[in-house]
Amino acid sequence: MNILILNGPNLNLLGEREPEVYGTMTLAQLNVQLAAYAKKKKASLRARQSNHEGELIDILHAHRKWADGIVFNPGAYSHYSYALRDAVASICVPTIEVHLSNIKKREPFRRISVIEPACVGQLYGKGSASYFTAIDRLLKKGSK
Repeated sequence: MNILILNGPNLNLLGEREPEVYGTMTLAQLNVQLAAYAKKKKASLRARQSNHEGELIDILHAHRKWADGIVFNPGAYSHYSYALRDAVASICVPTIEVHLSNIKKREPFRRISVIEPACVGQLYGKGSASYFTAIDRLLKKGSK
């Protein structure tokens, strides 16, 4: 199974940005752990990150025929980017939205995701474990 890990704006600052909310692990460290986990599960993984909405859409489009599943942390775009929601819906690749923090217990604007309805699932509030759980769920879906 081919899995795309896609991270949105400000996730390049993991480990520096609000560590009390997002933890101290850097994005590079997370990607290394995710790649090792995927390899152990006999899955192929590609990790990408962008701070730009259009570039995230381009990455989704470019990987639509390669990826069997997508783990997507759209960051703040979750709350208002109908363009990303439409991109996820249009490529027909099972996508799980993830967030490191518990978006349901944060500021009111963070509690709603416009992208979630286009996804097969949403995980949040478990730190990096959300990514690993998402990979497991995609692998389980793919094995059916």
